[in-house]
Amino acid sequence: MTARLDDRWTALARRDRAADGTFVYAVRTTGVYCRPSCASRRPRPENVRFFGTAEAARTAGFRPCKRCRPDQTAVNGAAEAVAKACRLIREAEEEPDLAALARAVGLSPAHFQKLFKAELGLSPKRYAMALRKGNWRQALAVAPSVTEAIYDAGFGASSRAYAASDALGMAPSRYRAGAEGEVIRHAAAKTSLGPILVAATAKGVCMVEFGETAAAEALLRSRFPKAEFRAADSHLGALVAEVVARIDRPGQGGALPLDIRGTAFQERVWRALGEIPLGGTVSYADLAADIGRPDAVRAVAGAVAANRLAVVVPCHRVLRNTGAISGYRWGVTRKRALLDRESAAAKRIAS
Repeated sequence: MTARLDDRWTALARRDRAADGTFVYAVRTTGVYCRPSCASRRPRPENVRFFGTAEAARTAGFRPCKRCRPDQTAVNGAAEAVAKACRLIREAEEEPDLAALARAVGLSPAHFQKLFKAELGLSPKRYAMALRKGNWRQALAVAPSVTEAIYDAGFGASSRAYAASDALGMAPSRYRAGAEGEVIRHAAAKTSLGPILVAATAKGVCMVEFGETAAAEALLRSRFPKAEFRAADSHLGALVAEVVARIDRPGQGGALPLDIRGTAFQERVWRALGEIPLGGTVSYADLAADIGRPDAVRAVAGAVAANRLAVVVPCHRVLRNTGAISGYRWGVTRKRALLDRESAAAKRIAS
């Protein structure tokens, strides 16, 4: 046997649960394939074939063992492995590397990476970074200094924290000081659904708010209490025009640079909202399933409600599970109008 086959045979012989998910073995004389930890009688080595996945074993003509149920266990085991890995990432002082995480849950790095992404919709590294970014924001608000915030947020070095500062939309020291010294430009515009305020940092649009200008400006200032606010320039004027087009002429607006800030979970929900096609709608349950968290419908609804970029992040495309139009931060009447316009625009584009 080669070294790799020796390792697999050893895992089979020991009924090693840590090897579950890394391979399956099939027995030629029975036509069945099993997990390495299966309690069935140990087969003769000459009758065993190893496969990297259950699908490969099925393709070769073998059927799953009714005792260890390798297909069913793989699904349940994936959720458990990913949950454990998430806990390890959250509790680690420094971000664990892929090999360490895979070893901790008893899977090969490649298989673990695939399972993690299938469960959560992002890689372990991206999950860890999103988590650190959320902690980074929170730590900057309460830590005595930026340096202490870096380590409170779980960054092992200041260079890593500053590399993640795109999550803040500004330098950490400015974010900590309530965006002190940061320039935020804003402008009001009229739309067919009422007045709207658009604000942007150097990174992109950071707020889109329906409502009277004075109230919208007050909300903007409360979010960035020490920023320097300026009126629109030509660049912001172009961004405002794109936002207005999405409201008055759906399907005609172009791409927008965005400065979106939220927790790791909120950002996953908001990304999923951006993937709902023009004219389409989803339920809260559908959205939860789309991000791999069907058990988190209530949390998804909370993330949808926390959106601060009206229309640009299309939270209006989410309906109740019954299909009814539910509450909307900027009014159900606006939500219904937006959906009607987008449905008509999608039909025109398709025809």
